[in-house]
Amino acid sequence: MLKHKLLYLFLALGLVLAACGQNGNSANESASDENSEQNSTEKADESNGDKKEEDADDADFISSFNEGKAELEKASEGEEVDYQSVIDLYNNDLQPLVEQREGEMDQQISSALEAGKSGDLDGEVVKQIYDKLMQKVFYLTVKHEFDEVKENWGNTEEVNKEIEEAKEYYEVLKGTVEKRDAAYDTSMVSQIDGAFSDMDSAVENDDNLQFVLATQMVDKTLMKTFYLATGALPEGYATKAAKEAKEDAEHARVEQAEGWAFYQSISNYITNHAEEDAALIEKNFSLENDVAEIDPEAVNHAFIRGFSKVALHEYEESEEEWGEDKSTITALEGALFIDMISSDIQRMEGEEAYKTLSAHAQSYLEAVKSDEKEKAMEELKEIKETLNMVIEKAE
Repeated sequence: MLKHKLLYLFLALGLVLAACGQNGNSANESASDENSEQNSTEKADESNGDKKEEDADDADFISSFNEGKAELEKASEGEEVDYQSVIDLYNNDLQPLVEQREGEMDQQISSALEAGKSGDLDGEVVKQIYDKLMQKVFYLTVKHEFDEVKENWGNTEEVNKEIEEAKEYYEVLKGTVEKRDAAYDTSMVSQIDGAFSDMDSAVENDDNLQFVLATQMVDKTLMKTFYLATGALPEGYATKAAKEAKEDAEHARVEQAEGWAFYQSISNYITNHAEEDAALIEKNFSLENDVAEIDPEAVNHAFIRGFSKVALHEYEESEEEWGEDKSTITALEGALFIDMISSDIQRMEGEEAYKTLSAHAQSYLEAVKSDEKEKAMEELKEIKETLNMVIEKAE
């Protein structure tokens, strides 16, 4: 019965198509600078204006989110949830921010809350949709604050204010980062903290390029967090849901929904450069798909292929933009997309092979910075060959 209720909601919302690039973003645009999520943010800002957001306090958004999450948490404890209070809280306090970031998410969150109230959707699934999609809202808001800094560069007071706001929104996501650090023995919290420190130094030194590079570290490390939560082995939700399906299909559906909601924060990057891989991931996480049919290895390999293709695209841009700051920025992005699948490359190719690839990526970045094109092209040749080999092996 639960399966039919979940399927009804997801079909009604069109969630199966949520990550299939309907925002119309061209694959020729940079996945980092002009992705469709960011475009929808800009369009919402143009149509709705920024006044509501400016009038609201960041702490109010965060407090309201936490209040709603705490009420929905009752579903996991077998207690009755006051859905109407969460709906009212969402409509009054959170909806303006959500609409500005991505209008489709407002539809998804609102519909999930209403379905929870009517009993058409399991309370634990409602909680996951609300929690993880709101995390996407805060992730996009961190990126929005970085864009505000770029626009206001030179106005130190305003710039510092925007950076502090980005840090406040990141605090909502930090728990998710910490969980993945613990699960995978990574140090992403330290990396993000270091990047924020670099931003402060960049403002003090009036170094715009250093600032942009630091924002990329934060952005791509958060993306890595979402990947580790969804498709990475062995702790991603594709693996968890597939295992749980053998014991408790209804609870496995909750984990499947959690994986789907987390995936929405990174889906556009893969869709723009690896549409078939993105569709495979979406199909596995969609509740239209029987949870028992989730294939964790297929999902993992689709992510590996997808992020490898995105990395190759960034390196192509770096080569095309030689001599410009963007060449350095995309060189770093390429390295960060490689880092996202570092554990996968080590598993498939061996630790030494990954270390060699990482060294080439670092050497290429340094060559770009120092305008050593001949050396850079030699490094780039090695990077491309290895990434294409990884893609082939992940088929």
